[in-house]
Amino acid sequence: MMNKFKAALFDLDGVLVDTEGTYTEFWGEIGKNYGKKATFANDIKGTTLTDILSTHFAEPETRKEIESKLHDFEDNMEFHLFPGVKEFLKELRRRGVKCAIVTSSDKRKMASLAKQHPDFASEMETVVIADDVQRSKPDPQGYLLAADRLGIAPELCVVFEDSLQGLEAGRRSGALVVGLTTTNTIESVAPLCDITAPAISDLTPDTIGF
Repeated sequence: MMNKFKAALFDLDGVLVDTEGTYTEFWGEIGKNYGKKATFANDIKGTTLTDILSTHFAEPETRKEIESKLHDFEDNMEFHLFPGVKEFLKELRRRGVKCAIVTSSDKRKMASLAKQHPDFASEMETVVIADDVQRSKPDPQGYLLAADRLGIAPELCVVFEDSLQGLEAGRRSGALVVGLTTTNTIESVAPLCDITAPAISDLTPDTIGF
């Protein structure tokens, strides 16, 4: 297994940036205000805004209202990198491993991230966002697109995910899947991945097989 894998494909929220708790509060409030069930905020984790709106909100005006609220929220949120993320990425690049982000975020949110971390994108060979795919996680389209852009077969890639939707997408892509328990319990994450860890800082490239 050692030195087998050639690419690392990272989800963003809950994997590289510590934002899932903030999003849970935001979507929990949306769910409460619009009459959704109590688990709404967790049920939608890992899916694109387009998918959330089209699946859960029938009225066009309601969709516009929620989209506006989300953009206002993201324009003002702070993106804190998890401890160890920069060091982990630096070591992967030193070993010649190609890196990508595969996120359900849109261009506006990524622009906000870039303002706070202007050098972060340079650590990645490619970034796949919601605008690049037609099918949201748990469909593997985003991860397959990232692998294709990198020119590396999916089975030589490692997916890093925290949401159940994202873990399923990674598994269906054919990649090795690392499940981080930053958002969900190890009991719910473990069946959907090959390796589990509390966070990026608890991993090393050697233990994964880079």
